[in-house]
Amino acid sequence: MSQYKSVKGMNDILPADVAVWQQLEECAAELFAGYGYSEIRLPIVEPTDLFCRSIGEVTDIVEKEMYTFTDRNDQKISLRPEGTASCVRACLQHGLLHKQTQKLWYSGPMFRYERPQKGRQRQFHQIGVEAFGFSGPDIDAELLMLTNRLWRVLGIDEHVTLQINSLGTLAARNEFKAELQSYLRAHEGELDEDSQRRLNSNPLRILDSKNPGTQTLLDAAPSLADYIDDESKHHFAELRERLDAAGVKYSVNSRLVRGLDYYSQTVFEWVTDSLGAQGTVCAGGRYDGLVEQLGGKPCPAVGFAMGMERLCLMLEQSKNAAAATSLDAYLIVPDNALHSSAQQIAERLRDDLPQLRLQLHCGGGSMKSQMKKADKSAAQLALIYGETEHASQSMTVKHLRDAGTEQHTLAVSELAEYLLPRIG
Repeated sequence: MSQYKSVKGMNDILPADVAVWQQLEECAAELFAGYGYSEIRLPIVEPTDLFCRSIGEVTDIVEKEMYTFTDRNDQKISLRPEGTASCVRACLQHGLLHKQTQKLWYSGPMFRYERPQKGRQRQFHQIGVEAFGFSGPDIDAELLMLTNRLWRVLGIDEHVTLQINSLGTLAARNEFKAELQSYLRAHEGELDEDSQRRLNSNPLRILDSKNPGTQTLLDAAPSLADYIDDESKHHFAELRERLDAAGVKYSVNSRLVRGLDYYSQTVFEWVTDSLGAQGTVCAGGRYDGLVEQLGGKPCPAVGFAMGMERLCLMLEQSKNAAAATSLDAYLIVPDNALHSSAQQIAERLRDDLPQLRLQLHCGGGSMKSQMKKADKSAAQLALIYGETEHASQSMTVKHLRDAGTEQHTLAVSELAEYLLPRIG
C-alpha cells in the first residue's frame, strides 16, 4: 500500500462510480442546451477579493472555509468556493453583458474547508446555471421548471420538494435585518451558540437554525414578509402563478434566506429527506445587485447550483443510476507474435464501428488467463485470434454471457457486420 493518501475531504471518484456522474452530467448538459443555455468553463483559482466582495466578508465561507494563499507574485488567491462570482467576473472581463442577455451553465469542483461528511466534502462538485439581463419572474420560473424537468429525467422527482421565498430588495432586506438583530439581541442568552456567533455578523442565517429553542424564539421575531416592498411582492406573486400553471409543486418557506450576501427577491431550495442532514440538493435565487457590485453596469441576474455528490447519492439510492459501461468485446491473442496483426484488425474494427467498445488484451499470458480477464471485464463477446485464425484471416467468436450460443468462426471481413447489431 502506498504511503500517500488523498487529502482529507478530497476524494477520488473511481471507475465503478463514474457512470453515475456521467449520467448526471450528460442529462444536465442535454437539458440545458434544450433551454438555450451555453456552457462556460471557468478557472478553479480566482483573486480572493472577488469572493470577499461578492459572498460577503462576514459569511462563514469567507471567514472560515476558503482555501486562500499567496502566490509567487504576492497576490492573494483562493480556490473557488462557489461558481456565481467567477461567472460574473468572466462575463464582465470579456464583455458578455454589454447590451445583451446571457444564459450560461458550468460545472466542476469547488472547495470549502468544512467537516467532511457523506455528500459534503472539502472538494465538492457543482453544476451551476446563471441568467443575466432578465428582470422579470419569467426567468425565475424557467429555472424552476428546468430543474423540475431534470428531476423527472433522472427519475428522482418523487424524492425532492421545492421551497421558495422572496427577500425583497436589498434595501428591504437590510431594514428587516436591523429589526431582527435588535429583537435577537434582547434574547441573546436564549440563542444557541452558533446563532450567538452569527448575531453580529450574519443574523439572517439564524433563521436557518435547526436548534429547537432558537426556532421557538423566532416564532415571535419580526417577519421578513412584513418588510417586502410592493414590487417584490408582485414579482413573487407572478412567479407563483407561473409555477401553479405549469404544475410545479412548491411550498413557501418564510425563513428561507440563503447564506450569501448577494441574494435579493426570489430565493429557492430543492430539498430531500433521503440524505439525512444534508437535505439541500439544489439552491439559488436572484442577485440583481452583484454585477454592479463587481464593477459592471446594473444587470439583473438569477441562477442556481446543484450538488453533484448529493444527486449521485440519490440516483444510487433510487436505483435509477446508470450501470458501469461494459465492453462489447474482448480480443484475445494467445500467441504474442500475432499481437501486431490483431492490433491492426482491432483498429479497422474501430474505424468501421466508432461506437464499438473493444479491449485488446495486452501483456501476453496464456489462453486460460486471457479468458479469465475477458470474463472479468464483463464483455459480451470474446474474440479469439490465434494461429489458426491468423492463417485463415478469421476470428473465433465466443458469447460470454449466453451459454446457449455456441462459439463460431467468422472471416475478419465479416466481423464488423456481425458485431453491429450487438453493440451496446
